[in-house]
Amino acid sequence: MTANPATAAAPQAHASDRHIPLSWLLGVWALLLILTALTVAASRVDLGGLNVWIALGIATLKAVLVLLIFMHMLYERPINFIVLCAALLFVFLFISLVLLDTHAYNPELIPDYAPDMQR
Repeated sequence: MTANPATAAAPQAHASDRHIPLSWLLGVWALLLILTALTVAASRVDLGGLNVWIALGIATLKAVLVLLIFMHMLYERPINFIVLCAALLFVFLFISLVLLDTHAYNPELIPDYAPDMQR
């Protein structure tokens, strides 16, 4: 049995073979600059505890833009996205476990062990 010459000669298209147009790259770059300016502007407005959440939201949006466009995850296979999400979930899990344990730290446990801390 011989292979079909039309299909044998045609290479498989991979996600890395797709090129994002320069206009998209420049548009996303400009949007990242605008979001950076928005982050700086939001930091100058006193919104109390909301400032941190606004900055984290803008940073998340910027990270998603970089991930999808500049790291070409928009055109990758879904398994790569699943692996990325699983890795981020484990990072979140490990940081959460560490933060759960921080309440157990007591500078008064060993007298004069942490002399620079305010009492």
